[in-house]
Amino acid sequence: MAFNSTEIITSTLSNNYIEDQFLVPIVVFILTVFVLKFFKFVIISKLKKLSVRTKNDVDDVLVKIIDDIGWPFYLFMALYAALKLSGITGTVDTFMDTAAFIAIVYYATGAIQTAIKFTTQKLIKRRQREQKQIDTSVIDFLSGLLKGIMWLIAFLIILSNLGYNVTALISGLGIAGIAIAFALQNVLTDIFASFSIYFDKPFRVGDFIIIGGDMGTVKKIGIKTTRIESLWGQEIVVSNKDLTSTRINNYKKMEKRRVAFTFGVVYETPSVKLKKILEIMPAIFDKIELAELNRVHFKEFADSSLNFEVVYYVDTGDYNKYMDIQQEINFAIKEAFEKEGIEFAYPTQTVFVSKQG
Repeated sequence: MAFNSTEIITSTLSNNYIEDQFLVPIVVFILTVFVLKFFKFVIISKLKKLSVRTKNDVDDVLVKIIDDIGWPFYLFMALYAALKLSGITGTVDTFMDTAAFIAIVYYATGAIQTAIKFTTQKLIKRRQREQKQIDTSVIDFLSGLLKGIMWLIAFLIILSNLGYNVTALISGLGIAGIAIAFALQNVLTDIFASFSIYFDKPFRVGDFIIIGGDMGTVKKIGIKTTRIESLWGQEIVVSNKDLTSTRINNYKKMEKRRVAFTFGVVYETPSVKLKKILEIMPAIFDKIELAELNRVHFKEFADSSLNFEVVYYVDTGDYNKYMDIQQEINFAIKEAFEKEGIEFAYPTQTVFVSKQG
């Protein structure tokens, strides 16, 4: 059987063309997948172990970002490299370039999201070490806001790459944003007030505060309002804007509380008993923790009582603890007076009748 030299040459060229056109890209695809798989399961695994040993948190974030890149991205990049080597042009090549750009922007935005999440969690843990009770609503809101902004920027970048006029879109969003800001002016004021409360820290969750005629323990500092549990049990909801524009008395900040109170005994109390009161009060305070007697004086002759004034200090700013101490003092005074036969005074009026003969 005779072979035509022209057919042989054509067949050889055709085989070389098929090899260049398909075999090389397939080999590149397989090799790329193998390299990425090796990188995913070997290199990253070793980096994780190394990052655990270090005290620096930055390497943990970087390893987390790399580890979050999934197999779809690796397979796509391997396919992208293979198609590029195949010499395919036209619509398919343009589509692959666009898809590669979108994938890179997507994962880059995801990396920033991971960094934001890591920073947020670290900030929350630091706050929890400083105080047992912590409201994370403001931190969560800021984290969500930053993430939303990053996705919006990524979306605009992709639109710009696709050929859309992003400048006009941004201008439209700016006008719409101004209109929304005017419509939500009060809400935004409260939100910014919550940022002020969070960063300035005039009070924290668990603090006992007085605002105008309201008082109670702070239970939650929200984005728009702060919730306070009053001494009587009801919940008081106060706008954050009002909290930043009024005077707040924060008793939790007090390291020492000065307390003054008075009591009266009847006029019939002998002078010896009155002087005995000056001895009873120091003895009572010597037995009470966190309370330090400052002074006790026979203050005045009132209309229906002989009044004494007591001043002492409590070494805590906790309102409930202060009330417990005051209650203990009151019981001790009552018991001591009953033992000594000293009578408390109460509002009375004595009428003297003069007989005329």
